Amino acid sequence: MAKTDQFESPDYYLLDELLTDEHKLIRSTVREWVKKEVSPIIEDYAQRAEFPKHLLKGLAEIGAFGPTIPEQYGGLGLDYTAYGIIMQEIERGDSGIRSTASVQGSLVMYPIYTYGSEEQKVKYLPKLATGELMGCFGLTEPDHGSDPGGMTTNFKEEGDHYLLNGAKMWISNAPFADIAIVWAKNPEGKIQGLIVERGMEGFSTPETHNKWSLRASSTGELVFDNVKVPKENLLPNAIGLKGPLGCLNQARYGIAWGAIGAAMDCYDTALNYAKERKQFGKPIAAFQLQQKKLAEMITEITKAQLLVWRLGVLKSDNRATPAQISMAKRNSVAMALNVAREARQMLGGMGITGEYPIMRHMMNLESVVTYEGTHDIHLLITGMDITGEEAFK
Repeated sequence: MAKTDQFESPDYYLLDELLTDEHKLIRSTVREWVKKEVSPIIEDYAQRAEFPKHLLKGLAEIGAFGPTIPEQYGGLGLDYTAYGIIMQEIERGDSGIRSTASVQGSLVMYPIYTYGSEEQKVKYLPKLATGELMGCFGLTEPDHGSDPGGMTTNFKEEGDHYLLNGAKMWISNAPFADIAIVWAKNPEGKIQGLIVERGMEGFSTPETHNKWSLRASSTGELVFDNVKVPKENLLPNAIGLKGPLGCLNQARYGIAWGAIGAAMDCYDTALNYAKERKQFGKPIAAFQLQQKKLAEMITEITKAQLLVWRLGVLKSDNRATPAQISMAKRNSVAMALNVAREARQMLGGMGITGEYPIMRHMMNLESVVTYEGTHDIHLLITGMDITGEEAFK
């Protein structure tokens, strides 16, 4: 029988005082949904390596798809702190479920809203907001991950349409997506985005199996074999890598908040376990080494909470730089991984079982530390920002 989710969020520095009533209402709405809909079923789905597709309707209802998109296109018109809070609460449930929401909002709706034509916005955004349409984002290729500029996927003009060829991999939502935002090189070798729809001849989305991480998330490839894409499906307002990188900034921002949710869940689990688990005649919470672990966890969580709160203020003011977002993404995920590992140790052998969420979070975070820019690449982005020297090549 599924355990009741008793999660309580740590707020050591009274950061709730920096949030508006609307922020807190959004958080409680999403948290209750996660407790009711995600927590009771997620371990089972992760063990079976199956995506709980029935959650899509609920994600749409709580506003997880494109919450910052203006209301006229079906979004909620929320600020970026609200968006971060939604991602934090969903990832507290599971990183894979948050990935689904991140992709839909940051990597599908955002590029259509930012780089698309008015016709594209009206056609796709409202249906994406309700989950009637689901999308995915095709940038990474089998031979081009950290270096997306080397991509080989390409399209050429042929009459009233484009002919698209190539392949993408490690694509969240690919197996069930109705549309894909695909980045490819035009005949001049410049990168542009195309909206590719399921059902277009030559377009397939084989699923990726045998993952030890993000097991409750649906991952696949995008394969394009002479796919005819109508010319009106080209995103008109993005040429070059700035287009996809702008989308990745949105997603990385959400991850910076989201990973803290996973860390908070591991901390809360370890704290409660330490109070209840008795060894040598007393709760293990009374032993110095366990207190050291818990004290370090709450310190790092608190530091990360302050970082993303400030980043949210800057992002809502349109002042957050890509380098600032990189720093927060890298910090939050590294912190969450360390918290998960320490928490796992505190639970001893129980820490590896599906009776507790820690091992699942830890395995998920091993993907999160790599996707949307690896741990090392984000370090080099900060390095380039502070020195003016590019160390990528």
